[in-house]
Amino acid sequence: MMKKIILGLIAVFALSWTAMAQEINWVTLEEALELQKKEPKKIFMDVYTNWCGPCKMLDKNTFQNADVAAYVNKHYYAVKFNAEGNEEVTYKENTFGNPNYDATKANRRNSAHEFSRYLQIRAYPTMVFFDEEGGVISPIQGYLKPQQLELYLKIFQSDKYKEMTTQEQFNEYYKSFEPTFKE
Repeated sequence: MMKKIILGLIAVFALSWTAMAQEINWVTLEEALELQKKEPKKIFMDVYTNWCGPCKMLDKNTFQNADVAAYVNKHYYAVKFNAEGNEEVTYKENTFGNPNYDATKANRRNSAHEFSRYLQIRAYPTMVFFDEEGGVISPIQGYLKPQQLELYLKIFQSDKYKEMTTQEQFNEYYKSFEPTFKE
């Protein structure tokens, strides 16, 4: 009997722990741009593909991190964009699609979306940061752990990147940065 009670308590604890896990509130680019009109915030865009292993790791290990999710939700509008998908995207009065999209290759390498070409995405995953007016600040390529992503989330959110005009200045910022996100 005691064993059942303990197992029951463990199950309740596990379920409540799972419920406490925070997730990033993903929206479309169009929704983010509309939200910016009401409440200006920067946009954080995850550019991924369905077949990309590091993209899946980013989803599992970094975007599921409570510190990352809380920070992104508070300071950014978060957008997920499939760089080889077939959705239409309207940005800066231009509509982008993927005319060579092949539905039979939905989970394999497919044609690059026109918007990913516009953003000059050359590797997956890439995270693109946009300012409060929807202008591109910078793309950051590759898989990043929570503390590695924290550096970029904070440098762009605080506008510190505007003070840096040389690689040496960024290197100094990088060396002196003290992460607070848990890994």
